[in-house]
Amino acid sequence: MKTTLSISGMHCASCANTITKALLAKGVISANVNFSTAKASIEHDQSITETDLIAVIEEKGYQAAPGLDPALAKERRLKEIASLKRRFLLSVVFSLPALLVGMFFMADGVLYSGYELPGAVYVLFVLATPVQFFVGWGFYRGTWTALKNKSANMDSLIALGTTAAYAYSVYALLVGGAQYFEISAVLITLVILGKWLEASATGKTGAAIEKLMNLAPKTATVVRDGKEMSIPVDDVREKDVLIVRPGERVPVDGTVVIGRSAVDESMLTGESMPVDKVKGSAVIGGTMNKDGSFRMVATKVGADTTLAHIVKLIEDAQGRKAPIQRFADTISAYFVPIVIVLAVATFITWISLTGELSFALIAAVSVLVIACPCALGLATPTAIMVGTGRGAQQGILIKGGDVLETTHLVTHVLFDKTGTLTKGVPEVTDIIAVQGTSEDLLRIVASLEHGSEHPLGQAVMRKAKDVKLQECAGFKALPGHGVTAKIGTKHYFLGNRKLMNDESIDVGDWESRIRPLEEDGKTVMILASKEVLCLIAVADVLKDDAPAAVKSLQDLGIHVAMITGDNRRTAQAIAKQVGITEIFAEVLPADKADHVVALQKEGKVAMIGDGVNDAPALAQADVGIAMGSGTDVALETGDIVLMRNELLDIARAIALSKMTMSKIRQNMFWALVYNCVGIPIAAGVLYPFTGWLLSPIIAGGAMALSSVSVVLNSLHLRYKN
Repeated sequence: MKTTLSISGMHCASCANTITKALLAKGVISANVNFSTAKASIEHDQSITETDLIAVIEEKGYQAAPGLDPALAKERRLKEIASLKRRFLLSVVFSLPALLVGMFFMADGVLYSGYELPGAVYVLFVLATPVQFFVGWGFYRGTWTALKNKSANMDSLIALGTTAAYAYSVYALLVGGAQYFEISAVLITLVILGKWLEASATGKTGAAIEKLMNLAPKTATVVRDGKEMSIPVDDVREKDVLIVRPGERVPVDGTVVIGRSAVDESMLTGESMPVDKVKGSAVIGGTMNKDGSFRMVATKVGADTTLAHIVKLIEDAQGRKAPIQRFADTISAYFVPIVIVLAVATFITWISLTGELSFALIAAVSVLVIACPCALGLATPTAIMVGTGRGAQQGILIKGGDVLETTHLVTHVLFDKTGTLTKGVPEVTDIIAVQGTSEDLLRIVASLEHGSEHPLGQAVMRKAKDVKLQECAGFKALPGHGVTAKIGTKHYFLGNRKLMNDESIDVGDWESRIRPLEEDGKTVMILASKEVLCLIAVADVLKDDAPAAVKSLQDLGIHVAMITGDNRRTAQAIAKQVGITEIFAEVLPADKADHVVALQKEGKVAMIGDGVNDAPALAQADVGIAMGSGTDVALETGDIVLMRNELLDIARAIALSKMTMSKIRQNMFWALVYNCVGIPIAAGVLYPFTGWLLSPIIAGGAMALSSVSVVLNSLHLRYKN
């Protein structure tokens, strides 16, 4: 079973690692703790309860609760941002005067004004103390939590660095010497500023979920006991009759029973054109009713609606780690202890070389402050959150960071034919009139097929939906051959060559017209009386964007193949139209997965199907891409769901995965380079050559900037097409 918990009290990627290790030690099957989303997705057997999991997390010094409703999660995030803002502003009130006094009004100040403030060091003590122990209390609490878990985290670095500077300054206050009160105060202020900016920016990465949640209306108009009443949408029950007026959003999933309208389903599909709805049409909660009014019966409510499923899917996706994130997690787990060792080594080295306690202390504090691994911890999850959110806005639902990472490596795409490349519904493609007009002959054919449940007959009826039918007499169905009946005084036959041969009707003169149609994968019906009257060709036609979709994939250097249970001749005809050369025809649904396995020997395979009989192949493929036509089934199958049913979205999904992976690599590169370059500079390697030592204040600013820059770089994905 799977449990999702909301976690508070995490300060960096190291905290997430601590919780993950604790959960795995408990015996869970898998634990995915996401620092950015503050959630844990835990897979475990029934012997471990939700209460047990919460107890494990709280034992480590964090708070856990059952997975929060997205609205409550947003409220909690806003409270956290507001709290950080208040702490920052309070810190500024004390640290800014401390910085001014230390720089301008003390004899050893960097920009000494010539006027020394009497008792300046005591003023600094008064200003720095509330910042150190009130504003900075969270760092001490986080450090204590880490110590209890025999580990270290970002809070440990900040607490050690600022406490060292503050404690030395108190010592200097008592016995004389240089003090660094303003440095400890400004450092805490900068770190809190970084956390505030980081939290604000990270909040924007969840914008896609927030927009989806806002689509659900708060109230619904229900008809009960013959009376209309407005009730909260949460109170709507299955089988309730609801009224949806122009300009209102559909409250829940349901079926239209009275009326007609056009509904904007762009929130679900990304498609801007409204969809006509009549009696019997399915409508989806959250979509916008345009210009008509209708009544509907609720079929799915609450957490069962399509919108709720999509929100849950995106939330789960944003919590699933990409394999590349394991690299960052591994580094973060060992990084903080290594930095502490480096800081101690820096202090010992400089105190040995210079004999100056203050110089060695400044270098050690700078190392501790500049090395915070937040940017590394944010590099992957922020990009995944934005990438999956961007996909959702385009009607492309991607089920996790692992899917994003695999998709950008795809080398082979295998298309199912029926319902994927084709519309899946036979259509009349050609009417070749031999005697009479096409309209008159279509009327005869439709009259003969009236009431037929055969797919070919239904195709004819769809073509002739506006044609006035004629009455038939003596109707007779001839299985495997066709149908026969009388209209007026004339006897008609509609069917294949076998029927024509049985009735001694010569079709030889028309073979030259029939054969090309059949070679194009079309089924030809012949209408005759005593002689051939017309030819009707029916086929499962290509989707309009199929050729362009195949070409867009081939332009990306991807090998494209097609698989179908249909006969080879029909398969070749379809493949020729779309530009596919490799075909697997006459394949049973159960055998499709075997063909995927064979292709996987050549590279990463994406299987594209309609989500029903293609499920085994979708599961076997490295990336299963399901068409969203059957929304419920599609959401359950495949790693990516194309809600718009547009084949061109396959190339868009691959392009999005490439852009997201590019952002992750950029983030990780700069986070690692920042630390690899920043730590030696902070340790003073340039001092012998330049006489310059990095100030802890600058180190703190750089540390805060690195985290914010990673988040902003990820947010740039929101504006990619």
